[in-house]
Amino acid sequence: MAQDEKIFADGFSFKRQENAPDFVIGRVSIKVDDAITFLRKHEKGGWVNLNAKYGRSGNPYMELDTYEPKAGESKPIEKEAVAKDLPF
Repeated sequence: MAQDEKIFADGFSFKRQENAPDFVIGRVSIKVDDAITFLRKHEKGGWVNLNAKYGRSGNPYMELDTYEPKAGESKPIEKEAVAKDLPF
């Protein structure tokens, strides 16, 4: 499979709530039967990673994160995510 080929997360829907407070990012809806089938098909080591993205239409969608580090390489950590996890 080409690395740039999108695999949409069956059974998962992400929606941004425009009138929600700033601390609310959005809502994930899960269609259980479709999601379970998708998760079982794509799990690696008990995990499935999904990315919430905006399509060209401006609508959000959930996509399978297919990134796999090469030997001796780890996935890059986003600075913002690290800063949020610090207790100070």
